[in-house]
Amino acid sequence: MILPIIGYGDPVLRKVGVDIDVNDPTLKETIANMYETMYNAHGVGLAAPQVGLPIRLFIIDTSPFSDDEDLPKEEQLQLASFKKTFINAKILKEEGEEWGFNEGCLSIPEVREDVYRHETVTIEYLDEEFNKKTEVYDGLIARVIQHEYDHIEGILFTDLISSLKKQLIKKKLSNIMEGKTRPDYKMKFAAPKKGS
Repeated sequence: MILPIIGYGDPVLRKVGVDIDVNDPTLKETIANMYETMYNAHGVGLAAPQVGLPIRLFIIDTSPFSDDEDLPKEEQLQLASFKKTFINAKILKEEGEEWGFNEGCLSIPEVREDVYRHETVTIEYLDEEFNKKTEVYDGLIARVIQHEYDHIEGILFTDLISSLKKQLIKKKLSNIMEGKTRPDYKMKFAAPKKGS
C-alpha cells in the first residue's frame, strides 16, 4: 500500500525513533508498504518517520544511482545491487574526509542542497530476519545510510547546511508546511490549506 509521505514541519520528523519490538506483528507489512511508497516516489531511501512512524526503521535501494557515468564502474555495480532494510540501527563510527553532495529528501520536495558527510560509516543493525549485523560502507551508499539514519534521530538534511542557505530556502520550506507544493506522489502536510 502506498502511504502518504510526511512533509517538512510535521513534529514526527523531529522525534528520535524508538526501538522496534522483534515480535511486532505489523512490521513485515510496514516494510513492504515503505518499499512500495519509496518506489512510487522514485526515492533511494525512506525512513519510518517519513510515513508517520517514530520507530528505528529505514530502507534503502541505491539502484537509481548506478547509471551515473561519473562514478567508478565498481561503485556503479555496488549501487545497482544495494537494497537493504535497517531495523534498530546504530551508527558506531563515521570516518574519513567529509565530502559534499547535492541531497534531496522526499519529505522536503523541490529543495536540494550540498551536504557534507563523512566518507565511511560503520553501522550495526538488524536485518528483516532479525540477524544482527555490523557493516562498513563508503561512498554514496554510506551517504544514503547517513541521510536515512539522521531521520530516525530526528535530523533533516536542511539542519546540516549553512545559516545563509537556510535563509535562502526559508520560503520553500514554509510552502511545504502549508501544502503549497505538488510533488508527483502522495504527501501529508503539517498545516493543510484551509478548505482543502
